[in-house]
Amino acid sequence: MNEIISDFINYLLNTKKYSTHTATAYESDLGDFISFYARWSGTTPMPDDLARIDTIAFRAWLADRARRKMEHKSTARALSAVRSFYKYIAKNHNIQNDAIGLISAPRVPRKLSKAIDPPQVADMKSAIGVIDTTHPWIAARDWALVMLLFGCGLRISEALALRQRDFASRPDTLRIIGKGQKERIVPVLPAVNDAIAKYIAASPYATDVNRPLFRSVRGLPMTARMAEKVVENLRNYLQLPDYVTPHALRHTFATALLAGGADLRTLQELLGHASLSTTQLYTRVNMAEINNIYAHAHPFAHSDNNK
Repeated sequence: MNEIISDFINYLLNTKKYSTHTATAYESDLGDFISFYARWSGTTPMPDDLARIDTIAFRAWLADRARRKMEHKSTARALSAVRSFYKYIAKNHNIQNDAIGLISAPRVPRKLSKAIDPPQVADMKSAIGVIDTTHPWIAARDWALVMLLFGCGLRISEALALRQRDFASRPDTLRIIGKGQKERIVPVLPAVNDAIAKYIAASPYATDVNRPLFRSVRGLPMTARMAEKVVENLRNYLQLPDYVTPHALRHTFATALLAGGADLRTLQELLGHASLSTTQLYTRVNMAEINNIYAHAHPFAHSDNNK
């Protein structure tokens, strides 16, 4: 069983090009299911047993996760991991099981992310200079990262995948490979190019243009956790709300464009969303802001005016 799961994880990493973080999460989810089934059935499942697991067992696993107070979003992802695993073994190991297709994922409420006020983003630049005093080039790196997330709407993984050569000759656009190897082209603002250029000029690792653009103090590729820590430190220093995260910078990019008149299809392309329904969440955010303004500004918005 361990060998099949290991093959599946290698398939996700090398063929599907999933991130290490996603592959690790899938491996953990599969381990959770296999461990539960071993306890539930009283026997450690062998590869051939995978074809005989029925809907009762799958639903019992979901119920067990609910008893453990696992979030619906986490369980939905775990079920997706198990489904992907079954598709893989059907194709590569001739192990068929139709029962998994009959299981519905728990309904996950789609939460609205919160945007950061643009002045708060501007405040981050001076804050970075105060926080990163030991290595001035690190301050330039952190501001370049913030500018990419906010100025181009990139995901952390997309920003960290960039190479120094991608910014040769101050490009007007960047070719980004996003989730599911989906390619998109995003514009690069002059302010973003300026931040990147200053970082490259200050970096002690700028000679190797084929290595990752963002590097750690020791010259290793910057990790997603390091990037999250950059924004976390800024949030704590500026005493900003907990929702100020790297993803919130991407979200702020999207809401700013929508407020400025960008249509949903354009926004979908810029963000690299596979589904327009994901992009449509931003219209709900924008309408919430509009309704708030309306409620405070319209002369008939208050009940006293209607008496």
